[in-house]
Amino acid sequence: MADTAIDTLPGQAPQTLIDGKGILTRRATLAPATADPGARTVEVVWSTGAPVRRRDMAGQYIERLSLDPQAVDLSRLEGASVLDAHRQTAVRDVLGSVRSAAVDSKRGTAFIQFSARPEVEPVWQDVLAGILRHVSVGYSVEDWAETTENGVRVLTAVRWTPHEISLVPTPADPGAHIRMETEMTDTNTTPAPCEAQTRAEANAEIRSIARIAGLDQSWIDGQIDGGADPDTARRAAFEALAKRSAPAIRTEQVRVEMGESQDDPALRARQMGEALYARINPRHDLSEPARRYAYATPVDMAKELLTLRGESTMALSPASLVTRALHTTSDFPIILGDTVGRVLRDAYQAAPSGIRRLGRQTTARDFRAVNKIMLGEAPLLEKLNEHGEIKAGTMAEAREAYKVETWARKIGVTRQVLVNDDLGAFADLARRMGQAAAETEARILVTLLEAGSGNGPTMSDGKTLFHADHGNKAGTGAVISDATLSAARLALRTQKGIEDRTIRVTPRNLLVPPALETTAEKWLASIAPATAADVNPFSGSLSLVVEPRLSSATRWYVTADPGEIDGLEFAYLSGAEGPQVESRSGWDVDGVEIRVILDFGAGFIDHRGWFMNAGA
Repeated sequence: MADTAIDTLPGQAPQTLIDGKGILTRRATLAPATADPGARTVEVVWSTGAPVRRRDMAGQYIERLSLDPQAVDLSRLEGASVLDAHRQTAVRDVLGSVRSAAVDSKRGTAFIQFSARPEVEPVWQDVLAGILRHVSVGYSVEDWAETTENGVRVLTAVRWTPHEISLVPTPADPGAHIRMETEMTDTNTTPAPCEAQTRAEANAEIRSIARIAGLDQSWIDGQIDGGADPDTARRAAFEALAKRSAPAIRTEQVRVEMGESQDDPALRARQMGEALYARINPRHDLSEPARRYAYATPVDMAKELLTLRGESTMALSPASLVTRALHTTSDFPIILGDTVGRVLRDAYQAAPSGIRRLGRQTTARDFRAVNKIMLGEAPLLEKLNEHGEIKAGTMAEAREAYKVETWARKIGVTRQVLVNDDLGAFADLARRMGQAAAETEARILVTLLEAGSGNGPTMSDGKTLFHADHGNKAGTGAVISDATLSAARLALRTQKGIEDRTIRVTPRNLLVPPALETTAEKWLASIAPATAADVNPFSGSLSLVVEPRLSSATRWYVTADPGEIDGLEFAYLSGAEGPQVESRSGWDVDGVEIRVILDFGAGFIDHRGWFMNAGA
C-alpha cells in the first residue's frame, strides 16, 4: 500500500491515509529498547488516538479514534501480518506477524515477531540499531459518531478494526513514542547504555515468563512499566496462575491477507473513469469502489486529485482546477482515457460489419508475417497384405501469409468541455471514434476481398482468390436465381483438396451488396408452395449477409462456415484485441489528447470456402 500525506492539526506531525476499501492508516513508533534479539520480537505503540484532519467530498473534518477497549476489535490484528510500508502485493512484503495486541483508554500496543528469512534480516538489524523506529497501523471503520466542535465537523470512530501493522519511514502520531523500559515522565535524563542493556535483558526474561505462563500482553506491559525485575515478575506470574485453575491453551495463527490498494493512482483513475462513464450510460451498474464518485464532475475529480497530492485548491476557479490537474498529475488524462475507452468499445461492438461475420478471428504474437500452413488430406487406408506390413503415407501442405499492421488516429478533449461538464459532446466524440474503428476493420476486409479488380488477392500459387482454376468463380456473370445459386453450391460441394480429393465444404452464407438485398431475400424466403415446382430449395439453407461497403452493385458471393474450412481470417495483436486507448495532457490541444490504436491484419488462407459471381 502507498502512503498519502494529508493535513494535520496545528503542531501535529503528518498523518497518512490509505484510500481504499475503507482501510486507513496511522503511524506510531517502534521501540528498539524492548527488542529481544533471540526471539526476534519487539514491542510497539501503534496508536494514541490523536486527532487527524482529513478531507472528503463534503470538505475538511477532524477524525478521532476511540481507544475504549469496547470500541476496538482486535480479532484481526492478533495473528495479522507485519508489512513493509503497507505493501500487500507479494509474500516478500510480509516482515513478520503480530503475536499479541492490547488497547486501553490511552494507547494501543502490540508484541510483534520478525521473520528469520534472509531478506528480512537487514530490516531486523536496523530495528535493533534503532534506525527503523516507526510503525503504521492499517484499519477500517465500521461506525462513526459525528459531532461539531468550534464549527468544525468531528468524526469519531466508535467501532473500528485494526488489520495490520507496517514499518514506515517517517513518524506521524505526536502521542506515539518509543517503547522504553519505564515511563520517564518527571526527568529528562537518559539511562546509561549498560543500564539500558540490563533493562532490555530483564524485559526479555519477563516476556519469556509470560509466554510460559500463558499471560497476555497487558500483564507484560504492567510488569515492564512498573520496572519489575525477573524475580518480581516470577512471583507476580505465580500469583496470577494461582487465581485460575489451569493455564489457558493459546493457539496462534499467522495470517497473510493480500488486498488491493485503492490508493493506487491507476486504480483510482479507473474508478473515476467508470463513474464518468456511468453518467454517460445510466444503464451501467457502478462497482462499489466507484460509487463515491457517482455524482462527481470532472472539476470535482480534478480538485480531489490535487488535494491528494497535497496541493491547496482554495480560491481556485473551475478552469484553474482543471488546468492545474492537467499539468501537475498524470491521473487526470488516465481518467478521461478510461471513460473514452468504455464509450468507444460500446460503439465499436455495436457498429455493424457484414463481412466480419464471414471470417475467423485469431491473434498474432507480433508484427511479423503470420504464416498459415494448410495440411492436405490424410492418406487413404490400404488393405493390409499377408505379411502384415503397414506402409507409410505422406501429407501435402500449402502456405499463405499476412501480417498485423497498426492503424491509429488522435483526438482532443478541450479544457472547455471539461470545465463545462459537457459529457454529451465528450460521449459523442468517443462514440464516433468507436464507430470509426469498426469502419476501419470493415474497409480493410472489403478492400482485401475486392483486390485484383474484384478477383481477390493473389494466393501463394500465383493465382487470384477467385479464379477458374480454383473452381470458385462463375464463368459468366448472372443474377441471383435457382440456377446460379445451384451452380455456386455445386462448385463448393465439389471442391478438391490439396491432394485433389473431394473435401467437405458446406455453403452457409450469401453475401450481397445493398442493391441486391431485396432480390436475395426473395430467393431465400420461406413460402408455402402450391406445387412441387414452386418449392424454394434455398429456403433456410443459406443466411443472408449484407455488406454496404461492397463497391460492385451486382457482384455476389456464396461462402462456407468459417468454422468448417479455412477462408477469410483476421487477427489482432495478442493482448490488444479491438481498439486501444491511450491519453496524455494536451500539447497540441488545450486539454487532453487521446489516441486510438488498432493493431489489425487480415488475409485469405484458402480459396475453397468462397465462390464469386460477377452478376449482371
